[in-house]
Formats: sequence, C-alpha cells, structure tokens
Amino acid sequence: MRAKALLPKIGFAVVVGFVAAGGLMVIHLAGCRSAKFMQAGVTTKRYVVRGKILSVDAPGGHVMLDHDAIPGFMEAMAMSYRLEDPSVISELHPGDRITASLLVDQDSAGPTNLRLKDIVVVAQARPDYKPAVQYHVPAVGESVPDFTMLNQSDRKISLGQFRGKVVVMTFIYTRCPLADFCPRMSRNFAELDKALETDPALYAKTHLLSVSFDPKYDTPQVLRSYGGAYTGNFVNEKFGHWDFAAPQEAELAKVEHFFAVGVTPGDGGAALQHTLSTLVIGKDGKIAAFYPGNEWTVNDALAAVKQAAA
Repeated sequence: MRAKALLPKIGFAVVVGFVAAGGLMVIHLAGCRSAKFMQAGVTTKRYVVRGKILSVDAPGGHVMLDHDAIPGFMEAMAMSYRLEDPSVISELHPGDRITASLLVDQDSAGPTNLRLKDIVVVAQARPDYKPAVQYHVPAVGESVPDFTMLNQSDRKISLGQFRGKVVVMTFIYTRCPLADFCPRMSRNFAELDKALETDPALYAKTHLLSVSFDPKYDTPQVLRSYGGAYTGNFVNEKFGHWDFAAPQEAELAKVEHFFAVGVTPGDGGAALQHTLSTLVIGKDGKIAAFYPGNEWTVNDALAAVKQAAA
C-alpha cells in the first residue's frame, strides 16, 4: 500500500463528481443531510474520494481503491474500504473509476470506521457493465434544449427566451438542509448577481436562473419567498435579473437527465438526495462551462461569463 500518515483532519461537506464518457451511473446519490452524532463525543464527517477500483471483495463488502489525495484528510493511497451498503458491490468492478463520499467517525482518539457511500461510477472498465440509469453529461459547445418552466411570478419561461444573453443556471430545492449543497449554490449566485451589477454593460447581457427539481413543493409562491431572501430584497424583489423556476412534472425527468441532476427521495421521503449541476450558457444557447459539483467559485463563474459575453 502506498500511503503516508493521516494529515490533520478538516471536515467539509461531500462533493460528488459526475463526469463520465458516455454517461453517468449513480449507485447512490449524495444526500442533503447534516453529519450525524453517532454517540456522545463522536461525529461523522464526509469527504470526497475519487479513484480506481483495484479489486472487489464481494463476501466481505469491501473494495480496494487506489484514490487521489483527500484534501484536509489523507494523501493519495491504495486502501481497502468497507461499503456502507454492501448490496451495491454487484455494480462495482475492477478498473471502474468512481467518486464517493468517505464517511469517517471521529472522536478524541481520531478517525475510525471508514466506509464508502454515495458511489458514482464515472468511467466503466468494460462496456458490458450497463448502468441502470444513464445520465447525459453536459459538454461545452453543446446546444441546450428549450425546456419550459414555471417561475416565481407564476409565468412560463423557457431557456430559448434568453438567447442573446449569457445565462448562469444552477439546480436547487428550497428545503435543502445541507449548507454546502443548495444553500451554497444560492449564496454563490447572490454574490455573482452583485458582482455582475457593478458592471452595467455586462449586467444587461446576463441572466441568472435557479431551477428547482422539487416542483410539488416549490410552487411559484415558495420560490418567490426563497428568491427574495437570497437577493436581499425580500417582498420588494422584482426578479428582473434572476429567475427562480421549476419544470413541470411531465418534463422534470428530461431536465434532470440532460443536466446530470440525479434526484431520489431521502429518509422519510422529505429530504431529497441529489447531485449538483451548474452551467454557463452562451448567448447562442450553447454550453460555455459546466460545473458538476460545489467546488466552483464565484470568480470561476464570473470569468466564464465574461468570456462568453465578449
């Protein structure tokens, strides 16, 4: 095993990557949920792990993973990990490249009980390993379909109506409880909105769009309240530069699949387990940048917007 001692441990929320050649396979989607207290003095932390499966121990429910460095926790190494849900092992094969959540119990003695969860196969070792669900992966230069949605003002909008402007689009749902998922996307958008406003010419050439994948709960009224809170204008918000919208139920699956947004019900059916997807769409309706996780920064998006608007 090529390994070094554990680095000082810094907790941060899970980030799931979703890029794959020919499709994306979600074994178990990342959930919007906080770290759980296992017992007094013990917490569970989540980290992102990316790597290649070297071997699979089906009876033991373990995989040997040759993974990249895990920032703030561990350097690159090959190590055996237990699967939190052993039943998914039938979907994993030597040579597959994956991303996953690494769950680590931690107390005063240090990290224990390391296990993998929320596994996404991003590249399959063999083409005959057919995933149950294939997600389209947005590619730079690809045209975006003219999906329609209902916005916070109870009006139908379409992606096509924004042709001629640079659109920054992300996916959220208003009940999301995990700060590093939907709330982080909305905070980033609020900062981006203010940054664009400092350049009136650029502001006029751009539009922000936050899309909910929970249309049953996220009605126009709910989206209006949520959006007003993030713009800081509350009931006085006019939503001239930033729309909050949700696809209709009949089109929701198509939107999720095109933009690589995997969504499944969480515990008790209330919280949703989901992936993230943020895009910069050029004036011509083609994708200029795609961010499949929550690691992108406002400066990243701003630079992509400026380039697309030039």
